[in-house]
Amino acid sequence: MSAVANPVRVEGRLDSELSRWLWLVKWILAIPHYIVLVFLWIAFAVVTVIAFFAILFTGRYPRGLFDFNVGVVRWTWRVGFYTFDANGTDRYPPFSLQPTDYPASFEVEYPETLSRGLVLVKWWLLALPHYAVVSFFAGGTWFVMNGGGSHHYREWGGRSSGLIFLLVLFGVVALLFTGRYPRGIFDFVIGMNRWALRVVAYAALMTDRYPPFRLDQGPTEPALPPREPQPPQT
Repeated sequence: MSAVANPVRVEGRLDSELSRWLWLVKWILAIPHYIVLVFLWIAFAVVTVIAFFAILFTGRYPRGLFDFNVGVVRWTWRVGFYTFDANGTDRYPPFSLQPTDYPASFEVEYPETLSRGLVLVKWWLLALPHYAVVSFFAGGTWFVMNGGGSHHYREWGGRSSGLIFLLVLFGVVALLFTGRYPRGIFDFVIGMNRWALRVVAYAALMTDRYPPFRLDQGPTEPALPPREPQPPQT
């Protein structure tokens, strides 16, 4: 594991008690969010194009644009965590781009500078191996959308073909009959979402740190290993 923290942090804490039946209607309850997210992702695409040229000519991602795009992905992750990207909480997602105390969070450390050269290739060429992996997690439509440079985290109509959806479905069926969401399934699902969102941040030009080919499972980001003591200077 790298001794340097990943600049992209994706977390999701499973509620101790979940309704056995609420997952049956969450997709209906989330419709207002879906409508808002359609317009937010259109704005996200426009902002990403503007940021592309800003980085290309100045080596910097304008902070206001950066915060907006992080907020869009954060909002999307909260809605996904509430619905069939995890079904980890019964708490309704807030209509907000800003960080809150919601059990799902998405943060990206703001980069003071970004490579002007990488901006030309990382979102389509360097990220291709990750697109192939994440398309298996999230469904084939994810690969098509991201491979085309649109950077959508999830195409809502195509998610049912992905491993994430299928595992969450198993989890909620278990919840329905036993009253418990299998923790192993939840941790694995969060790991796949974490992988996918790291790729989104990289492809959307938010960081130059290449996403690791690693499934970091569990609700929180992995802790850094303790640093070895340095020998005294002589």
